[in-house]
Amino acid sequence: MVFEKICIHRRLSAVAFAIVLALGATQVCAQTQFPAKTIRIVVPLAPGGPSDLLARTLGQKMSEAWGQPVVIDNRAGANGVVGCELVAKSPPDGYTLLMGTSGTHGINAALYAKLPYDTINDFAPIARAGVAPYVLVAHASLPVRDVQDLLRLARMRPGEITIGAGGSASHLASELFKSMARVNLLLIPYKGNSLAVTAVMSGEVSLVFGNIAQSVPQVKAGRLRALGVTSARRSPVMPEVWTIAESGVTGFDTSTWYGMLAPAGTPRAIVERINTEVVRILQLPDVRERLSAEAFELPADTPDQFASIIKGEMARWAKLVKETGARIE
Repeated sequence: MVFEKICIHRRLSAVAFAIVLALGATQVCAQTQFPAKTIRIVVPLAPGGPSDLLARTLGQKMSEAWGQPVVIDNRAGANGVVGCELVAKSPPDGYTLLMGTSGTHGINAALYAKLPYDTINDFAPIARAGVAPYVLVAHASLPVRDVQDLLRLARMRPGEITIGAGGSASHLASELFKSMARVNLLLIPYKGNSLAVTAVMSGEVSLVFGNIAQSVPQVKAGRLRALGVTSARRSPVMPEVWTIAESGVTGFDTSTWYGMLAPAGTPRAIVERINTEVVRILQLPDVRERLSAEAFELPADTPDQFASIIKGEMARWAKLVKETGARIE
């Protein structure tokens, strides 16, 4: 009887082991065949901005390499919250991806009292796709030529000069500038950075931290005036423009990153496969030339490095939000 029980137990164990092997083989096979259908990259901001450009550049090259369509899906709303929630609640199979930003995955968790997802636990970081500073630009009618002029004018007219904020990243860049420069500017929110830049061009507001890609042509055309770039070093795209730190706001340094993420639970093999492809694409000469002309630096993160960057950004901006009291309900 004991012998029979041992035999039965061994047969059951063998069957269970075979099932585990079969399931593992099926999963590995599915991951090896990835992608087998259309991939969707959700851009949680308005079309025409840097995240849209990066998503379309990567999407085109991914489609060419993998022989599968890559669709760009713009889902703007609530500083990126709408698009992020969509991806967070999508199946974790690698076919729905997010082009997140330092705004959506570094700032929003501090800026909003409540989010419909967990910024860390509901996403699987893949890789950053680009890093770019902002440029502080002014409407041509504002009587300032540089940051020093702006500081003098703002101190003479506290709370009167308006600054547009197109998304949480430019919102916090504005708050950081106000805090470090010790000036009172009236912040006006917009649904996207491109909309805020357009508002300055029309004279609706006086200032904005605009993305360089959209701002440079307008500066060259005389529709906007560049006062200072937000990075520690001058931008090679507009080397004649001083950094804000050089202009008297010592230590001011902030840039926006854009990166690809998947829903949490996406198999590691798929995350790494997409990471490898993103890094490969960013090294292509035509891609480097195009994105460098738009003032992007092109990192080559591993998924773990990207995850660490997100946690660091969240801690940095949480501190600023606490100090300034900035909040979006």
